[in-house]
Amino acid sequence: MGTRTETVAFFLEQLDGRGVTARKMFGEYGIYAGGRMVALICDDTLFVRPIPEAAAYLGTPVEGLPYPGAKPHFRIEPDLWEQADWLWGLIALMARSLPEPQPKTRKPAKPKGNG
Repeated sequence: MGTRTETVAFFLEQLDGRGVTARKMFGEYGIYAGGRMVALICDDTLFVRPIPEAAAYLGTPVEGLPYPGAKPHFRIEPDLWEQADWLWGLIALMARSLPEPQPKTRKPAKPKGNG
């Protein structure tokens, strides 16, 4: 189905001024904070990785699959997005708790041959 741009705009509006961004990925969106991918928005629903810190924050987390073939994530229903401070608490917790992204390594360029 894909995520509507209006959904992502509302999500980002709730976190305005807090350095949260979204990147379109295959019709869905990756959510970034603190240089880390902290969540996904797929089919107009927010998903976070099922880490213990998120489970404690959510209380009784609900699992769901953000896309076919994905590992289970915690699903955050859109009605919770309206609580901007609560939503920021979750996103900030994910940014603090997830590991730094691995630096991308580039393959060395092949030397140009004669011929």
